[in-house]
Amino acid sequence: MIIDQQADFGAMIWRADPEAIRTAQLTEFRQYVQKQGVDIADAYQELWQWSVDEPTAFWQCFAEFAGVHMEPASGPIRTTDPMPHTKWFPGRHLNFARQLLEGHEGTALLAVAEDGQQTEVSWQQLRHDVAALAQHLRALGVEQGDRVTAVLPNIAEAVTAFLATASLGAVWSICSPEFGPGAIASRFTQLEPKVLIASPGHILSGKDRDNTATLQSVLAEVSSIEHVVWVAGDTAVTEPAIQVPTARWEEIILQDAPLEFTDVEFNTPLWVLFSSGTTGKPKGIVHSHGGALLEELKMLMFHTELRPGDRYLNVASTSWVLWNALVSALGVGATAVLVDGNPTYPSHSRVWEVAAATKTTALGVSAGLIHACEKTGVEASKDYDLSNLKCLQVTGSPLSLDGYRWVYSNVGDVWLSSMSGGTDIGSIFVGGVITEPVYAGHIQVPALGVRVESWDNTGKPTTGKGELVVTDPMPSMPLFFWGDADGSRYRDSYFTMFPGVWRHGDFIEFNESGILIHGRSDSTLNRHGLRLGSAEIYAVVEAIPEVAEAMVIGAEIGAEDYYMPLFIQPAAGFDAERTRADIVAAIRTHLSPRYLPDDIIEMRAIPHTKTGKKLEVPVKRLLQGEAANDVVDLGAIDDAELFAQYAAFARDYLEQRTRAAV
Repeated sequence: MIIDQQADFGAMIWRADPEAIRTAQLTEFRQYVQKQGVDIADAYQELWQWSVDEPTAFWQCFAEFAGVHMEPASGPIRTTDPMPHTKWFPGRHLNFARQLLEGHEGTALLAVAEDGQQTEVSWQQLRHDVAALAQHLRALGVEQGDRVTAVLPNIAEAVTAFLATASLGAVWSICSPEFGPGAIASRFTQLEPKVLIASPGHILSGKDRDNTATLQSVLAEVSSIEHVVWVAGDTAVTEPAIQVPTARWEEIILQDAPLEFTDVEFNTPLWVLFSSGTTGKPKGIVHSHGGALLEELKMLMFHTELRPGDRYLNVASTSWVLWNALVSALGVGATAVLVDGNPTYPSHSRVWEVAAATKTTALGVSAGLIHACEKTGVEASKDYDLSNLKCLQVTGSPLSLDGYRWVYSNVGDVWLSSMSGGTDIGSIFVGGVITEPVYAGHIQVPALGVRVESWDNTGKPTTGKGELVVTDPMPSMPLFFWGDADGSRYRDSYFTMFPGVWRHGDFIEFNESGILIHGRSDSTLNRHGLRLGSAEIYAVVEAIPEVAEAMVIGAEIGAEDYYMPLFIQPAAGFDAERTRADIVAAIRTHLSPRYLPDDIIEMRAIPHTKTGKKLEVPVKRLLQGEAANDVVDLGAIDDAELFAQYAAFARDYLEQRTRAAV
């Protein structure tokens, strides 16, 4: 129930009614644990404390509660090796696809085209298609450990292709078709895949986009590909002439085949997810069948309260880790709602229109989308029937106080489950639970089984703002980075600042109202010796109606200088002089005069990765004199022409600085 739509920062804004708490899966799990003889009270904090104090007991209990089938049924839970060498459930066998496909009936997938057309795929049909494609892949010689890659949008065929690959014990990786040929090739050349599954075109923002030149370029670069499966989808673009053998999806799935699974050891690679490539060559992050399964199910069952028959819509491209969470909804018997095309075309209202039309019960969106809806005056519950919506997940970046207020004023009486995790772990560190209140501007709780803490620079725990660290292993931590033979790149990414402890690279703060994420610690502002997360600047500046979006950079220039520009994208009603004055006043009032930017620069837009992350670190590196091609994979960002404008700004700034020094 909504407590106060306009709650102050840190004040209670929503709480569940007693019946929702009583019947929650989290409550059922706590009771299940108590029946095992564990002495814990009914508070979430006690359940969480037990889950991190007794991790082997927690994960064994959860696997049993969630119905995860492993053979043999008993055995060790984890090895005593320290991070990053810990192995979970060693010697136990399972298959991710088996867990998702067996034992469910009804509608498995609900695919929504950009024009609104809906296509339902039953569990029976999905199992049939997975079996048929798996048979085809097997005939091509695909075996456990081989790589199958795809360039597909968020359509039913992408889900089917993943499950067929996983059923064989082969390794899956996918790129969204919006990626450029260089970005795709830089990922797939690392994997040396045997098969590529792709569509010659895709629908985006009302246009049928031709992918053929991109795919021909990828095939020229990735010489290991021996076979291509063409997926027609909704595109009218025809298949290009290529040198490798091909097959058509629609012909493959006409065949009947038995549904078979290759059960693999728990720590066997399932998929490779790639980092954004904003700080160098994209990292191929490898997750296991068992680790991914346990963490995805835990997130969906307890931190989303997803149940059999629910409908789960996660607004994500196939390249974002949230797509993997969307597919994993099948594991709890829910329907995965797949939205193809641009989810904000022709306006930001489309997300809410689709949620209403599909009777979605749990919706996952980025914080950026919420902020855009607030800026553009979207009135979701007024325009659409959202009565089926129970949970609104928000992730991708910190959600502002105004974002919380907009949700409870314009979406309605829903549980807002704000969360933060990462591609790195394929899960969350902190998130929501329906049994606890929601406090405005705050994430609710640390996730079950995750010993997440805030540490200062000396490695001492603090309840205040500090580095987000995880001090005990999680099942979904990467097995390894692809091609990182000695593990040095993996260790350097997470374990150098605090040896033996996972340092994620975010700023986190715990307080009496919950948890705050202050943005990336590697893009932290250090003005006059005072450190501040960029998210705090955004919370203040983006609350100004005339600012659509902002990006602040803190760049060390040379040995002594520090340059802090603020880039802004103007919104309706923008007046340069007045808006600049409003920005200065807001930062002075809400933060400190020390954080006033050196320059306020109007730009056409703010640059992002394909998954919506602001390009703070790449722009910082531009300002430090690096070339655009060296700081980011241009095919992996949303607008290369826009990024070129930032590169030009950086060159001009550095030239002016050099002339001034002469």
